[in-house]
Amino acid sequence: MKSFITGLAAAAALTLAAAAPVAAQQNSRIIVVSHGQANDPFWSVVKNGVTAAGQDMKVQVDYRAPETFDMVAMAQLIDAAVNQKPAGLIVSIPDASALGPSIQKAVAAGIPVISMNSGSDVSKKLGALLHVGQDELDAGKAAGAKLKEMGGKVGLCVNHEVGNVSLDLRCKGFGEGFGGKVTVLPVSNDPSDIRAKVKAALASDTSIDTIMALGAPLSGEPTVAAVKEAGKTGSVKIASFDLSANFLKAVSAGEAAFAIDQQQYLQGYLPVTFLALNAKYGLIPGGDVPSGPNLITKDKAAQVVELSAKGIR
Repeated sequence: MKSFITGLAAAAALTLAAAAPVAAQQNSRIIVVSHGQANDPFWSVVKNGVTAAGQDMKVQVDYRAPETFDMVAMAQLIDAAVNQKPAGLIVSIPDASALGPSIQKAVAAGIPVISMNSGSDVSKKLGALLHVGQDELDAGKAAGAKLKEMGGKVGLCVNHEVGNVSLDLRCKGFGEGFGGKVTVLPVSNDPSDIRAKVKAALASDTSIDTIMALGAPLSGEPTVAAVKEAGKTGSVKIASFDLSANFLKAVSAGEAAFAIDQQQYLQGYLPVTFLALNAKYGLIPGGDVPSGPNLITKDKAAQVVELSAKGIR
């Protein structure tokens, strides 16, 4: 009888132990720290993915970002998240030298980390389990090669966050794939400023026949407007990273060549899902997950306009 009771006790202990990760998962949360604010049209789609995954996986998820592109403030947000000991941490890595120490603190504290959007080249070195995003240099090369194929010879790369390694890589890749003369135009995050500076660049160098914008809602749309105001619609090819309903309409109308879709909804959704499954079952993919790039040309643009307006594409 004693051995039977002992066996029952052991079985009960095993049952409780097996249930512990599930209970812990239900009572814990996943924290997302990005360099992009949720009111930015691009990052609002990421946040929509984060929110949907939290609901589907039944976990609490907090989305945090500095008020502006500020690596010191972002590192502080990561440090604060580590102190809260979440079930998992999701980070973007636009500047590894500035954010690396804080990310490594999270890993050292035993917190599972997944990087998303930016930082594919440094993610593993910093101890992240995997990265969800696109390779920015390769995406830029693919876009540049396509624009060269379309006849482009003199290019302009409109960079709204100079110093953001991911955006700098986009311009670099564009230049390598394009092969012709490329000038980087530094601008702010203000669409009216972008429109004015692109228009001024076109006026000062009439040989520009190709423009690469690095964010459709933020810089792609003002670029289309600037080209229209300069009277060069059709003679200047415009492409942009990322999607927005209005930019896709411009592509569909032949006012822009294509958009580069990195599927940022997945960048928000998948890391939350992976960390929730990791906390509950110990499951995790064996490698990075490429979310893009996909070139959305005129024949495809109309299909995704509605989803872009809904904050999914």
